[in-house]
Amino acid sequence: MNTAATKEKVFYLTTPIYYVNDVPHIGHAYTTIAADVMCRYKRMQGFDVFFLTGTDEHGQKIQQSAAAKGLTAQELADRTVLNFKDLWKALNIANDDFIRTTEERHEKTVQAIFKKLLDQGDIYKGTYEGWYCVPCETYVPESSIGDEKICPDCKRPLQVMQEESYFFRASKYTDRLLEYYENNLKAIMPRARYNEIVSFLRSGVHDQSISRTTLTWGIPVPGDDRHVVYVWFDALINYATACGYIDDPEKFRKYWPHVHHLMGKDIIRFHCVIWPIMLLALGVTPPVTVFAHGWWTVEGEKMSKSKGNVVDPFKMVELYGRDPFRYFLLREVPFGLDGDFSEAALVGRINSDLANDLGNLLNRTLQMIESYCGGVVPAAERQGPLEEEIEKFALATLQDVDDRMADFAYDEALKTIWAFIRRGNKYIDETMPWKLGKEGASEDLNRALNTLYRILHLSALLIAPFMPDTAVTFWHQLGYDDDPQARGLAGFDWAAVTSGQKVRKGAVLFPRIDMAVWRKEKDARDGAKKAQTPPVASLPEDDDSKHEPLIDIDAFSTLELRVARILGASEIEGSKKLYKIAIDLGYEKRTIVSGLKEYRSPEELVGKRIVVVTNLKPAIIRGVESNGMLLTAGDGKEGRLALLTPDEDVPLGSRVR
Repeated sequence: MNTAATKEKVFYLTTPIYYVNDVPHIGHAYTTIAADVMCRYKRMQGFDVFFLTGTDEHGQKIQQSAAAKGLTAQELADRTVLNFKDLWKALNIANDDFIRTTEERHEKTVQAIFKKLLDQGDIYKGTYEGWYCVPCETYVPESSIGDEKICPDCKRPLQVMQEESYFFRASKYTDRLLEYYENNLKAIMPRARYNEIVSFLRSGVHDQSISRTTLTWGIPVPGDDRHVVYVWFDALINYATACGYIDDPEKFRKYWPHVHHLMGKDIIRFHCVIWPIMLLALGVTPPVTVFAHGWWTVEGEKMSKSKGNVVDPFKMVELYGRDPFRYFLLREVPFGLDGDFSEAALVGRINSDLANDLGNLLNRTLQMIESYCGGVVPAAERQGPLEEEIEKFALATLQDVDDRMADFAYDEALKTIWAFIRRGNKYIDETMPWKLGKEGASEDLNRALNTLYRILHLSALLIAPFMPDTAVTFWHQLGYDDDPQARGLAGFDWAAVTSGQKVRKGAVLFPRIDMAVWRKEKDARDGAKKAQTPPVASLPEDDDSKHEPLIDIDAFSTLELRVARILGASEIEGSKKLYKIAIDLGYEKRTIVSGLKEYRSPEELVGKRIVVVTNLKPAIIRGVESNGMLLTAGDGKEGRLALLTPDEDVPLGSRVR
């Protein structure tokens, strides 16, 4: 058996191989973007990376679909595989290999593995009878079937089937797999999926039927051409094929101990039960990590062709650009949980995070370097306390991003990066370089602009895995001619970012999108007229909602509401109503100003979990910068004002929907 993964800087990551009986959708894009970002990040950390994706092209569904179209199964596969390859180009996916299960190298590997397991007694011939789902290409256990006899996954009718079959002795290795998982708590992520699989294993795993005689479109069983290898047994082996299990043993020894799989949660049992048991039978270590992410709905509804709400990733790239789309998918939802897609929320992220935060920081800084220093980054003779704090923030950001990425916590990594970017914008407001320039305070001005350039330098490196095109444009405006990914993050030295660089201020990175114009264009695209706000019925004079306009779900989706905890509250000098409140969002700490002084003492507020609007534009109130707004209910009369709090102890930073 191969030794367990060590601390060698080698990283092998796979997506699932995608079934070619359908066009690629947001789920395919999500998994592949996540894999691409992780591999780009690991390369920037100095890892030797192997990134695999591909297509699953055998099975009954392909055979039936091809026949209905008057094509051979191979012809259909050859056509539809192009959809995936074209999408990966559109999304800027930098995979190292693309495997198709119809390739000769894969058939050779599958047959070799089948024969090895057969020869050692882990595969035997028998007869199988059970309820079979044709669309899912799997037998469904009696325990999972109700009186309706429908598939628990796709909800379509099941068929009773009986056939001669080869079986894999999965039951033989169940205890060994359980032991592996008990010693490797991150072998399945997130934790809820780990618990699900361990519980399933403890209930016992039956031997698995791994061949079919009812179809011809598959890899023939070696020595018995009446059988083809079951599509799932065939498909899982792709990860070993591409890694050289048969053809390149040296490559396999190098990469396999460091293999990680990404996929949707619907196929986790195949990857966390059947596949690792197959590997154990072969004497190979199971994957280091299998990470199962959630599913996407669209504005609260399940995606459906009949509803016409399937998100086309090609269209999203065409409308908004591939980098904003990549950023949104990984920032909007914690990786591992289900998410809801909304174009309005995507536009909100573009305007807030990309235009207002990132683009604004670059544009303001380069404009000041050009205005005050002729476009050349000035030297800083010394650092002050504020600059020392910024440097510590930068180094802490690097470490925190690395910690988050180690757990595939993309959204948390992006929150950390954006906290650093926002710190850069705040530093501009703190130092006011324009004021220093007017006052002739050249030493202070040079120090501020030098520090801002360092912030931009690190920001470009940090965003590069997530938004590679943007990072290159950003990097070139900083005056460099190479790619920030080639510079890497390993060994980054804040002090080594020196002066003298000639900047090249260019076009605005992310022009703000006018929401009114966008709405009209979207309505036109949707083939609908702009919705008219219906009249509001007459209400009593004391009803606060008397003049409230109605909004649609897109408008609501632009609000980012999150759970926070109050760390402390202090009075603001000269104010009878306002507190300066420190809050913890889990991924960052903030200060907000709130008019609670009349209703709560500081002691009553500390420790409270509250709901905060986190994407509110910062405002200076009584000399204090407020970054957010907490939510309350009540009319404020006679001291009545309630804080909105979650009724369960949910994690800080959780999204309120």
